[in-house]
Amino acid sequence: MSTPDPRPARAPGSDPTLGFPAPDRPSPPPVSATGPDGPAQGSPPRSSPPRSTPPPSTPPSRHTGRTIGRTLALALLLFVTVVLVLFVVFNTQTVDVSLVFTDVRAPLVVALLIAAALGAAIAGLLNALLTVRGRRRNR
Repeated sequence: MSTPDPRPARAPGSDPTLGFPAPDRPSPPPVSATGPDGPAQGSPPRSSPPRSTPPPSTPPSRHTGRTIGRTLALALLLFVTVVLVLFVVFNTQTVDVSLVFTDVRAPLVVALLIAAALGAAIAGLLNALLTVRGRRRNR
């Protein structure tokens, strides 16, 4: 969903600051009574008419990047959820898990999730350890 453009539609080649079509050629610079050394002798200094400067043009605020990011994140979350549900449904059989001192019967999905959690914990601890060592080395 995009926001409407707040600027009024104008004909191509028109100047939005003046309200009438732009000239075909650029206008010459204003002629002043001042020379390179200041105002001419005997003539009062003339001030040039105030020029209206156009407001800085800013593009309309469209958060397309943010919207695309949220949509992509939602799609990824939905995909991962579907894959996890299918993983649980297809791995319901009970298996024997041999620990160091005992054997345990557990659903295969539980054994796999515990193994994945332990692997992620070990990887996280190693990453934290290497990060701390790298910071100390850079001091």
